[in-house]
Amino acid sequence: MELRNKTILILSPQLWGTMFLSKHHYACSLAKRGNRVYFLNPPEYNKNFPKTQIRTEAVNGFEHLKVIHHSPGFSNLIYFHSPFLYRFLMQRHVKKILQLIHEPVDIVWSFDIGNLYPLKFFSKTKMRVFHPVDEPLTTNAIDAAEHSDVIISVTKEILNKYAHLSIPRYLISHGVSDHFFKLPISNTVHRQLHVGFSGNLTRQDIDRSTLLRFIKDFPAIAFHFWGVYDSKKSNISGNGDADTRAFIQQLHELKNVKLHGAVSTETLVEGYNEMDLFLICYDIQKDQSKGTNYHKVMEFLSTGKPIVSNNITAFHETQDLVYMSPERDSNKSLPEIFRFVISNLNHLNSDALQSKRRAYAYDNLYDKQIDRIEAIFQSGVAQA
Repeated sequence: MELRNKTILILSPQLWGTMFLSKHHYACSLAKRGNRVYFLNPPEYNKNFPKTQIRTEAVNGFEHLKVIHHSPGFSNLIYFHSPFLYRFLMQRHVKKILQLIHEPVDIVWSFDIGNLYPLKFFSKTKMRVFHPVDEPLTTNAIDAAEHSDVIISVTKEILNKYAHLSIPRYLISHGVSDHFFKLPISNTVHRQLHVGFSGNLTRQDIDRSTLLRFIKDFPAIAFHFWGVYDSKKSNISGNGDADTRAFIQQLHELKNVKLHGAVSTETLVEGYNEMDLFLICYDIQKDQSKGTNYHKVMEFLSTGKPIVSNNITAFHETQDLVYMSPERDSNKSLPEIFRFVISNLNHLNSDALQSKRRAYAYDNLYDKQIDRIEAIFQSGVAQA
């Protein structure tokens, strides 16, 4: 099956918004190919139980991409307390969504590990793709793969969770948008070093104590943070508890920290280009990805600059791409690795090493990942 001129419905557990994750980037890249792409936001529940509401919204800059906003007209409590009733009501709701599209859907592409919309609801589509990019930690996340024609994921660990199903499984790494290659690489090292960190700062799996230690131990280094720091203003889920608020407040008060918030991809690219190195700092024991892979790695690599990170299994067999802690259970070696990298930045930012990192990222452009997926479809989706 060629991935052009198709009608594609993307099932997303995250809203369309300022911060883009894999499902948002895939939607844009598929639309650029001339596919008619519908991005289904998660349901908007209202405690007053309004009637079903469904509407589409065009996305600026994309002729063939629309976001579907919808309220199913029943409480989300049913999902937890009466799964059978939830599936019955949601199936009826999905039929109304498909009617709104006004044309047969060729492909349902699901990133929905919550199993909000079981794939059996889409039996009339030609292809049902299940694409988990986060670690499946619940029974619902495993059940969500049922009735798919192919399973694609970014780590071997995730794919192994679905080994019991007789469904073809394929490893396709995280992608990166072509926006990140519009500026040339630079091996200039600033007199005051600039360290970049991006992601949802309200996530509880950030290793906050280690991160704060970096910032306080290196007051002469500027630490730049991109991403949401107020969960109420985010299209990505987060946490707003007292510990999170205290962490964000500490970042605000540190003089060598700049919180940029959630920004457009274009602004993010410009900001990344000013960095000397990047930092990833998660507690693997709490991490929703379990330290297997992160979407941001490809974006950082596109700049050519070094990355200091907690342990990431997807990069165990690579050299000079990510300088990471060897331990899987802690970040105790991370400060030492950070010191090594900043002490050797002139070498680590050499033309040869930057070109190597950038080339690795370029080989994982979303367009190239879609080409790989298209090849899978055209092969008849035989077991890899």
